[in-house]
Parts: sequence; C-alpha cells; structure tokens
Amino acid sequence: MDNKLEFTTIDEYITQAPPETKEVLQKIRETIQAAAPEATEKISYQMPTFYFEGNLVHFAVAKNHYGFYPAPSGISAFEKQLGKYKYSKGAVQFPIKEEVPYELIKEMTLFRLAENKQKAAEKLAKKKKK
Repeated sequence: MDNKLEFTTIDEYITQAPPETKEVLQKIRETIQAAAPEATEKISYQMPTFYFEGNLVHFAVAKNHYGFYPAPSGISAFEKQLGKYKYSKGAVQFPIKEEVPYELIKEMTLFRLAENKQKAAEKLAKKKKK
C-alpha cells in the first residue's frame, strides 16, 4: 500500500487497500475481533491495531503478503506453528497467494490477550502494595 497515505481508522485502511486484498483484511479483522471482543480498534504505526491494556496485535498488507504483528512474545510462543511462514522477532508474513491461517491468528490473538490481562493484573497488584 502507499506509505504516504495517513489512516485514522481500520475502515479507512481497508478501503484504501488493493481491491484483491480487502476481503482477507476484513476477515483478519473479524477473526481478531471475535477472539478479543473487549479490545478496541485504532491505527498505530499506520497499521490496523487492536488495543487492550496495551497494543495487542497489528496487521497490514504489503505487496506480496499480509503482515501480522503479535509482538515478540506472540512469535516465540508459536514458532512451531509458524515454521512454513517467513517470520522475525515480532512479525509473521502470510503470502497473499496462499490461504491465510485464520485459526492461527485467533490463537495468537488469544495468547496476546491473556498476556496483556496478566500484565495489567500484575501492574494493578503493584499499585495496591504501595
């Protein structure tokens, strides 16, 4: 996508995406929403982002892949399932010409949601001790 575009909502992001990717982007969005209904949507780093007690996951489209960004912890927890995909410390690439693994996206989102809830609970417990 054109890096010069500025987005303020996920709807805007999907509307501006290449036509052949819009349906998949919407399905990724819906998969994340279903896994984390309490999360809110926003744009962060010019990417669709779900937020709950901190950034939860991001997603995006590039020329040849859909990017999914579940933070480094989300990548390391699912390394075995990511074996066939190109991935790095905090991102995984799902090729545009292949079926997107929505179930894996759901599982990774649920993992990140639990992680953020745990961190928030720990932070609250520390505040109460003071």
